[in-house]
Amino acid sequence: MELSDLRIFMAVADTGGITRAAQEMHTVQSNVSARLATLERELGAPLFRRHPRGVSLTNAGEQLLPYARRISELTEEARRAIGDDAVPSGPLRVGSMETTAGLRLPAVLSSFTAECPQVDLSLVTGPTESLVDDVLAYRLDGALVSGPIRHPDLVETAMFVEELVVVTARWVVDLDTALLAPGGPRVLVFRAGCSYRARLSQILAARGAAGVRLLEYGTLEGILGCVGAGLGVSLLPRAVVERHLADGRVRAHVLTEQESHAETIFVRRRDVRSSPALTRFVEHVHQAGQPAVLQVVGGGHGTSS
Repeated sequence: MELSDLRIFMAVADTGGITRAAQEMHTVQSNVSARLATLERELGAPLFRRHPRGVSLTNAGEQLLPYARRISELTEEARRAIGDDAVPSGPLRVGSMETTAGLRLPAVLSSFTAECPQVDLSLVTGPTESLVDDVLAYRLDGALVSGPIRHPDLVETAMFVEELVVVTARWVVDLDTALLAPGGPRVLVFRAGCSYRARLSQILAARGAAGVRLLEYGTLEGILGCVGAGLGVSLLPRAVVERHLADGRVRAHVLTEQESHAETIFVRRRDVRSSPALTRFVEHVHQAGQPAVLQVVGGGHGTSS
């Protein structure tokens, strides 16, 4: 079984088509088809079902895929281990929550890419749950997520602490009155799997809010724009909404220390050696975003700013 055949197999699985995989790997379609046929003969089972829109994995293909990813990762890990003292280079796949990417990573990306130009860095944003799944499945080398995770296969590194606030339209003075209004509050959230979404649900339940209506948005700016227009409330790090607070577009309501304390951690797989590129990236996160001090202005449920 050739490693190059497994990489072609993974490319077809990831792109969903032989033509698209050939383009991604800078080869011809006939070569991809031939290598797949060789792999299928060697394994004695078809790996893909062909259909008009492309291909999809068979049961055998589904079983092979995690092994192929692990073999590829081990090969890359061995290469990195030999060249530990070399200049960081090669692909680096990092994930981040969208709020963290917008707030903490611009300075990190600028300094890291300037120091490590040979690293092919890719950044994926998403909710904590999906990012953790991607790290566990070896699709990401690591990710900045909301902690703690406490998974036996992951190494967690504390990065910084955010103060979470409930954000409303600027004319909402008393938070409890808004949350307990007849019909229940409208809550603006990221898609399922977002840790702040789960935290806000707990906060609302503790305050006795009933009939909560969830409105899902794909971007931070979309959430803040709709909150400012009075369409609902959201839970976000205070630092993310500072500009909107200064402009008077929204109001931030302070929570208790337990409710507002949100730790951001970096997770990576325990069984994968940290590459020079990944090590330097984590160091840049520490350097460019020193651990934030949690600032709680007050502990009352209805306090706002």
